[in-house]
Amino acid sequence: MTTVKLPDGSLKEFDSAVSVYDVAKSIGSRLAKDALWGEIDDQPVEMDFELPQGEPVNLKIITKKSPELLDTMRHSCAHVMARAVMRIKKGVQLAFGPSTDGGFYYDFECADPLTEDDFPAIEKEMQKIIDLDEPFERVVQEREQAVKLCQDLKQEFKVEHIQTGLAEDDTLSFYQQGEFVDLCRGPHVPSPKRIGAFKLLSIAGAYWKGDQSNPQLQRVYATAFFNQAELDEHLANQEEAKKRDHRVLGKRLNLFHVDEMVGQGLILWKPKGAFIRQQLQDFISEHLTRQGYSQVFTPHVGKLDLYKTSGHFPYYQESQYPALVDRDYLKKLSNEGCSCSDLSNLMEKGDIEGYLLKPMNCPHHIKIYSSERRSYRDLPIRLAEFGTVYRWEQSGEIGGLTRVRGFTQDDAHLFVTQEQLAGELIGCIDLVKTVFGAMGMNDYSVRVGLRDPDSTKYVGDPANWDLAEQACREAAETLGRPFTEDAGEAAFYGPKIDFVVKDCIGRKWQLGTVQVDYNLPERFGLEYMGADNTPHRPIMIHRAPFGSMERFIGVLIEHFAGNFPLWLAPEQARLLTVSDKSEAYGKEVHGKMKAAGLRVEGDFRSEKLGSKIRDGQLDMVPYMLIVGPRDAENGTVSIRDRVEGDLGAVPVEEAIAKFQQEVEQKTVR
Repeated sequence: MTTVKLPDGSLKEFDSAVSVYDVAKSIGSRLAKDALWGEIDDQPVEMDFELPQGEPVNLKIITKKSPELLDTMRHSCAHVMARAVMRIKKGVQLAFGPSTDGGFYYDFECADPLTEDDFPAIEKEMQKIIDLDEPFERVVQEREQAVKLCQDLKQEFKVEHIQTGLAEDDTLSFYQQGEFVDLCRGPHVPSPKRIGAFKLLSIAGAYWKGDQSNPQLQRVYATAFFNQAELDEHLANQEEAKKRDHRVLGKRLNLFHVDEMVGQGLILWKPKGAFIRQQLQDFISEHLTRQGYSQVFTPHVGKLDLYKTSGHFPYYQESQYPALVDRDYLKKLSNEGCSCSDLSNLMEKGDIEGYLLKPMNCPHHIKIYSSERRSYRDLPIRLAEFGTVYRWEQSGEIGGLTRVRGFTQDDAHLFVTQEQLAGELIGCIDLVKTVFGAMGMNDYSVRVGLRDPDSTKYVGDPANWDLAEQACREAAETLGRPFTEDAGEAAFYGPKIDFVVKDCIGRKWQLGTVQVDYNLPERFGLEYMGADNTPHRPIMIHRAPFGSMERFIGVLIEHFAGNFPLWLAPEQARLLTVSDKSEAYGKEVHGKMKAAGLRVEGDFRSEKLGSKIRDGQLDMVPYMLIVGPRDAENGTVSIRDRVEGDLGAVPVEEAIAKFQQEVEQKTVR
């Protein structure tokens, strides 16, 4: 008798010995056709593998649609790459080699450092290893044996990781392929020949376990796909992504600047970039007014005690700037003989009287709520702010607009009753959908972040967590599209709904978020007087459709490749004269366009028309308006559209009406 337990918990029984393929066929002919391999207790086996009889066998059948398929193959390819590196370099120390969204990497320490010149040799050796088709064999060792094995292999990082990172594990698993052995949880593909097309991409620096006090390693980035066509498409997208890099386009289009004298990760918005940011703020402010939000302003710092009460200190202490010590308090400590090291220890623990650069807006909004007596008749209260917050990011992780140290959130906090919660959540989600629709970002997925029941980072009553998580699920269901649930992704005070947008070249960006919070109102003792004339606790909703203005604009630059839709473009049109003879008429048309509220610049230089057009194209101006003697006679302009090319001559009023309609409708082409 063979008993098979499937991932959904169901059991299938067979009177005789069966293979993985037989089980797949018994479920359905389509599954048997699509199946690639099976996994027994997370260990891969080929389709012809005969299942053991007796005890129930935990079997998962892997198909091309299995979400873990690509990650498993890429992780196997990382092992092949590490084996190849050890073949061509001596004295290689192995660190970690996980899969990533776009491929995989492996961290090495090499006596003879790797360079990109080594890539062809490594790739050639990888192909040899794949052609050998030696299986990835799992070996389980007791702790002492595992440490000795790594010591014998002279793999110091693995020894350290077993003794610290895996200190609670009694047994550890390794994967062996030929002469190569690596500490690894797995799983791997059943055969190296399952690995399709691969390519090494780049080398970067990295620290062991991400800690700057640890040894510096070399990180080799690579990618792999099941066939060459998928790899070619990915590489083409990578090239397109380089062209769209917001750091390059931001500099070329004069949108923003980062200056070392100001500080890494602190953005200086230039006039054109500031205009885009203001347009976005005005756009969402209009919708906030319609939905009954009230605008507030809060300071950039707050007392440390505020963030201790909220829990942001110490939960996010490592990502916050050090506390700012009050001068009078510092003088008092000095008079009491407090040394620099004593002060440092006090600051580390937060045992001081001081201030903190604002890491979150929510504690400030809570204090606005609690500044007045509230009745159930006042709720919901919706407080909105474009609030700037500050986070300490490691210098190696800072990049352009998408990872900064100071950023502005389109933040809002809603204080609601239990009865109002569902409707207000739907209102928040509708606002996110409105934002994405206006940007042409209609390809997005939804992720509900839940607490990890085994983690101690979450605060509050488990019963309230259950209510909050169910509210997030029900709100996500109103979108009418599938969503995933991720345990461990909740904020420490509540679950959240994240929106992950796919841009026009297929990259995914986490942007808008909505969170349900029963716990901060509890920590701050918030109340409202209910209809029964007794105090009740409000529920908080945190929401930010853009998320960070900096990050959102960085994503927009790359999504549009700098070619902003007309309503967002700092310069909507440029008026070009054919020759000096048309200058007077050109200035007349320019004046009419400006008077109509359009952002039009005039190029009246004594340059060739072709040169002016080329400059307009490089500056990514949506429309160029060309005027010559005939246009002056007929009262027309010749329109050159960035998207559609030459549209011919039209009356000036018609051109103005066309542009105004495109702006009004917020058309994305």
